[in-house]
Amino acid sequence: MKHTVYIALGTNLGDRSANLDSALASLPPAVNILSSSPVYETPPWGYLRQSSFLNQIVKCETHITPEELLDYLKAIEKRLGRKPTFLYGPRTIDLDILFFDDLVLETPSLIIPHPRLEERAFVLVPLADLDSDMKHPVSGKSIIELLESVDISGVELLQAGK
Repeated sequence: MKHTVYIALGTNLGDRSANLDSALASLPPAVNILSSSPVYETPPWGYLRQSSFLNQIVKCETHITPEELLDYLKAIEKRLGRKPTFLYGPRTIDLDILFFDDLVLETPSLIIPHPRLEERAFVLVPLADLDSDMKHPVSGKSIIELLESVDISGVELLQAGK
């Protein structure tokens, strides 16, 4: 069975554009990219004393379970050089599952939809580029409605999506 998933990509260490490209190239074969948002440069969130991020969202299809997808993404992060730091700290690459179909899931290792996506302009702006009318399965609000309640200052378009 194919599932539609939205994955957030973020990076603020090293060659940020190359990090995004490497992460995208690493997603197949388990994850098939259907479309990608533009790339945005965004200020850090949570821990502010670090470099700005490049952020992008991809809409994908996969046949694996949410838990398998999490393990798959964590393996990609490790392979691309992500090292453990601290909460909201700098990273070579970060891959987060935002949505998995309209699933609502909470386990010790995984929460879907991503628990703080409605607070984050760096997620909502590129997500709105992909699917502004999509409804959050918990709140029932569209992505564009969620976007209206966050400060988008500092979110700057760098390059168009595909």
